[in-house]
Amino acid sequence: MTDTTALIQSAYACFGRGDIPGLLDMMSPDIEWTFKGDRRATYTGRFTGKGQVGEWFGCVGQSDDIQAFEPREFIAGPGSVTVLGWERTRLLPDGGTFESDWVHVWQVRDGKITRFWGMLDTEAVANARV
Repeated sequence: MTDTTALIQSAYACFGRGDIPGLLDMMSPDIEWTFKGDRRATYTGRFTGKGQVGEWFGCVGQSDDIQAFEPREFIAGPGSVTVLGWERTRLLPDGGTFESDWVHVWQVRDGKITRFWGMLDTEAVANARV
């Protein structure tokens, strides 16, 4: 396991226990954060800097009741880690539940996360909308 992989695994551990400030501390001040998902979700788009990324996590919490979130495979490259995972989420306030595989790509420089790119199955999300 590389130091980069260990950092990203620590980031998921922070997310899993709800420690968003700890997760933000792992990021560079000029982090680039992109999420490709349901166009109606407030957290779909591109966000820059720790402030916007912190707001992004707030939007996720207001929109989604994540019931299971599993990073399953970590694929390390030079300065990057691609993570394949799965989740089960209920849309808030009164939407249906969906299950989706997802992919996250992380870039790290000088021990800090500098870029995140993620996507999930938008058809699964659309089918969960009531």
